[in-house]
Amino acid sequence: MALRYHALSASAPLPPPGDGQWLQLIAAGDEALRLPRDWISLLLPLRGDLQLQGSDCQWLLRNGQAQLWCAGPLSAQAARGSLWLCLAGHPDAWARHFGNAHALHEQLPWQHSAPRLLRRQLVRLARRLRDGQSAGADLLAVVLGDQQLAIAARLPRCRGRNKPHRRQTLLRLLHVRHLVRCHVDADDESESAIDLAWLAERAHYSSGHLIRIHREVFGETPSEYVARLRSARAWRLVRETAMPVGEITQALGFESQSAFCRAFKHTFGMTATQARRIPAHAFQMPAEATPCAA
Repeated sequence: MALRYHALSASAPLPPPGDGQWLQLIAAGDEALRLPRDWISLLLPLRGDLQLQGSDCQWLLRNGQAQLWCAGPLSAQAARGSLWLCLAGHPDAWARHFGNAHALHEQLPWQHSAPRLLRRQLVRLARRLRDGQSAGADLLAVVLGDQQLAIAARLPRCRGRNKPHRRQTLLRLLHVRHLVRCHVDADDESESAIDLAWLAERAHYSSGHLIRIHREVFGETPSEYVARLRSARAWRLVRETAMPVGEITQALGFESQSAFCRAFKHTFGMTATQARRIPAHAFQMPAEATPCAA
C-alpha cells in the first residue's frame, strides 16, 4: 500500500499533493492543516476537539467522532494539547487502495461517533508507519466500507435517471443536512434560525422540491430535521452541562425561556429540572432526541 506517514509541524508542513498515487496519514496536534479541494479525508480526533471549515460553513468535530469529507476544500485547527489523525489524498489514491473494498469505489461524506474498530485500526496503522514497519489496511477498508453501505442505502430513494444522477442528488441532500447540523450546533443564537430558501439555493433546488426529495430520502422534511437536532442538543445541554436554562434558551434560539420549557416538556415528557435529576447510572437518551448519522 502506497501510504506515507507525516507528522505535521511548523517545520514540516503538508507536502505538495503530487501525482495522486499516495495517501497521507497525518498526525497533528495544534497545527493548522489545509487540504485541497479535490482530496478525500478521514479525520479522527484522539484528544481534544477539531475546528473545521469548508467553503460555506464551519463546525466542530468532537473527540469521539470521526468524519469522512469529500465535499470541497477543508481547513482544520485544534487547540493546544490536542492530538488527531487524518488519512487524506486524491480520489485516485483512495480508489487505488480501497477500490476493491465493497462500497468504497465512490465515497459519500459522513460524520458521527467513531466506531471503536475504526479508531483502533487507524491508530495502529499510524504507529506502524511511524516506526517504519510495513502496514496493511484491509480491516480499515472493511470498516470504512460498512460506513459507506449505511449511507449508500439511501441511493435507491433518490431521484435520477441513472446511478450517477441519484448519487448527485444524495450528495446535495447530505450537504444540506451538514449545513443544518452546523447551524444547530453553533453557539451563537443568531445562527439558530435556518432559512429554507438559503438551504435550497445551496442544493440548487427550489424550496418545494427540496422539501419533497428530502422527505422521500430521509423520511422527514428539513424543518423536521432541524427540530430533531435542536431537541437532541437541548437534551445534551441540559444533561451534560451546568448552563442555566436561560442560556440554553438563547443558545438554541427560542423566543423565550417559557417557550423552551414548553417545547422540552412536550418532547421528552419531563421538565429540564427533572431531566437533570435523573441519576447518571439510570441515564439513557430518549429515542426522540437521537439524530441519525446522515
